Amino acid sequence: MEGVGGVSERRKRVMVVIENSPWAKHAAMWALTHVANKGDLLTLLHVVPPPPSISNGGGGDGGGGRGGCSSSDGSFSSSPHQLVSSLGSLCKASKPEVEVEALVIQGPKLPTVLSQVKKLEASVLVLSQKKPSPLSWLCMCVRSSEDDFVEECINNAECLTMAVRKQSGGLGGYLVSTRWHKNFWLLA
Repeated sequence: MEGVGGVSERRKRVMVVIENSPWAKHAAMWALTHVANKGDLLTLLHVVPPPPSISNGGGGDGGGGRGGCSSSDGSFSSSPHQLVSSLGSLCKASKPEVEVEALVIQGPKLPTVLSQVKKLEASVLVLSQKKPSPLSWLCMCVRSSEDDFVEECINNAECLTMAVRKQSGGLGGYLVSTRWHKNFWLLA
């Protein structure tokens, strides 16, 4: 009925923004099990901030993703390439029928993510959503730059964008936010 051409038309690209955090691993695994199907392409995107000395000079053309291996917050000492490679291997082992690619790109996080979504024609963008701090429940005016990044991606990416957080406290499931639903609980 529908030959090889029909299969390629249905293939979708699921892009996951990853960083050195357990939340990013949860988001990648969620995307793999809940969004990506056989034959789809899972793109793991890690954005490395430009070095401070280059960022004030204005030209970020030459970087291309071979950025530094140390993280400014000291969270992990592994290189960005090791991070995406190990997470990519985990995804391939978990669901071999989904093609996995890993990208490390140097640049400002939000514009880089939005431009890669457009350039690679992603069908779905999945972001990790961190557990809110206790202080944020007391004062709704406290927002992190990560919260702003997630909200900007949800509102401005040219594809369906989902922020995912694994539910804690023994409840199971995930909290998923989209443009239309905030913190929708999904038992899975």
